[in-house]
Amino acid sequence: MASPIAPPRDPDPDNPGIHHLPSALIATIMIKLDVASILSLASTCTAFRSCALHILSFLPNFHLPDVAPSMNLLRPLLPPNNPYLRSLKVDCTRLDDSSLDFLIRPSLQELCLRNCADFSGKLLSHLGQSCKDLRFVYLSSVAEKRGRSVDVLHLEELLTGCTQLETLILMFDVSVFLRHKFARVWSLASPSLISLEIGYISSLMLTELLSPAVGPHQSSNHPQPSILPNLQKLCLSVDYITDTMISTISKYLTSLTHLDLRDSPIMEPRMAFDLTNNGLQQVNAHGKLKHLCLVRSQEIAPTYFKRVNDLGILLMADKCSNMESICLGGFCQVTDTGYKTILHSCSKLYKLKVFHGTHLTNLVFHDINATSLSLTHVSLRWCNLLTNLAVAHLASNGNLSTLDLRDCRNLGDYSLRAINSLPKLKSLLLDGCDITDSGLSHLSKGSMKTLVSLSVKGCKKLTDRCISSLFDGNSNQELRQLNLSNLPNLSDGAIFLLAKSRIPLSELRLRQCPLIGDTSVMALASMQIDENVWCGSSLKVLDIYNCGGITQLAFRWLKKPYFPRMRWLGITGSLNRDVVDGLTRSRPYMHVATRGEELGMDQWDNSEDIYSQDYEEVDEFEEWLFEGEDMSDDDMVDVLDDVADLFE
Repeated sequence: MASPIAPPRDPDPDNPGIHHLPSALIATIMIKLDVASILSLASTCTAFRSCALHILSFLPNFHLPDVAPSMNLLRPLLPPNNPYLRSLKVDCTRLDDSSLDFLIRPSLQELCLRNCADFSGKLLSHLGQSCKDLRFVYLSSVAEKRGRSVDVLHLEELLTGCTQLETLILMFDVSVFLRHKFARVWSLASPSLISLEIGYISSLMLTELLSPAVGPHQSSNHPQPSILPNLQKLCLSVDYITDTMISTISKYLTSLTHLDLRDSPIMEPRMAFDLTNNGLQQVNAHGKLKHLCLVRSQEIAPTYFKRVNDLGILLMADKCSNMESICLGGFCQVTDTGYKTILHSCSKLYKLKVFHGTHLTNLVFHDINATSLSLTHVSLRWCNLLTNLAVAHLASNGNLSTLDLRDCRNLGDYSLRAINSLPKLKSLLLDGCDITDSGLSHLSKGSMKTLVSLSVKGCKKLTDRCISSLFDGNSNQELRQLNLSNLPNLSDGAIFLLAKSRIPLSELRLRQCPLIGDTSVMALASMQIDENVWCGSSLKVLDIYNCGGITQLAFRWLKKPYFPRMRWLGITGSLNRDVVDGLTRSRPYMHVATRGEELGMDQWDNSEDIYSQDYEEVDEFEEWLFEGEDMSDDDMVDVLDDVADLFE
């Protein structure tokens, strides 16, 4: 229950308060904030509210990644007469084609629309017709809802109209386009286009897209101009990575500096639809590549690059001396010889990622000190032959900021002693490693003080003592993300200790912990980050999916005013469907996942610059949103007119 409102006090003549500050000064400060912060401030007093109403009419960047607004909510927040709007980022889960005329503004230069399942191809057409100055476009899940469609003609209008386009990210399946027409329309793309990312495209469509058509009176041997002559970055998910694909990319994309290809075959590919040593040696034919990623995912079926071995890596490494980032996944025939060649040939390498390195052993890093490498990011997932010794050698790179050792089953406590010596470590992922509570205590003496993200998911030997081992009375105020999922011996007692530590976590994942129950939710809801702030967790993401002790009682603590910043919640939907539905209705702008989905924001939602506010017994942000939905357009115009008079 909210506390009663205190009666207004007489103004102190020596301290007149915020209302007497010049409006222009308040506006100058507020315009530097993100939208969520502006709206939260607007709910605190009349002066801030009036200023916010004015600021929204000339705000250059409107980024609202944490909620999926309805059209009624957006209308008062995005005044149609804002000629200064340059960047718009919105979750479109609740929007459709009827909102196109409102969203699409001629002044836009950057547009990011996520979850556009209820939009049709008209979205692409409107962009081409109205936004001639667009430089950056991100669209995801377009027309994925039944009854919606997108045609290649819509894509043609986008490419023809947006003549200044530099980055295009289409995070959906483009195989819905007619194949023969799809390749043709890309010849209309802006010559300014330097970055292209596609959610899914078949290898055949890609090859046809990049291969210029031969005219009726031209010889096939006559050199043809490239379709995308200035493209520098290409990121694709395809059905198969093949020699033909690599050859075509290398031949026609001569300015490429960043290549990211990922596939996930449903079965082992035949020779003609696979990558071999011959294809790998064609990578970086022009010597300009700085970043290379070739990954075969085992998400659908256990498939690997079986036709590439150390010879292919040796041939590729000859042309990769200037490479800065390399990611290889699923190369099951490559041994230490191939990986060592990369480390010793690429002197500028700072990021190394290897997934499913089935033959990768400690020997790769045995003499890493003999190289001039200064690695900052290392990821070695599913490399089960690695032991503690490999980590000890890696730790000689004092500049490491990210270390991902997930599912390296043979790594134990001794590796943590080496990791503790890394002074710049920000992210440490140890999922599935053979570590114990006492091993984690090594981190509390060094690296734990700098960590922003820590994951020990599935480390079965960990118990409640891991919390006291980690923090040991020295709370790490930098830690924001903690993953304690799938720990069978973790109980409510550990979460109680975590809440007492007052660490301002923004993400906490506890899924599939059978001993976690209602008490944990109560403790987190009641935790106090600051003695001067009302109880309320700083969490934006809480995942308690399939936790054994969660009952209907926990839902009382998941409602307002608890967890005021919460935007993502993972919970078991079968617990009580009516209770879950009631929670969703009471907090419509919180994403509630009930089927075990991974929680969090998309790649363009890296809102590291969100300003934090002091929340009281309600979520001011949501309060403002609901007030905006109840306000008519006429009322909003009247308010804006009144506020405008103050600035004249």
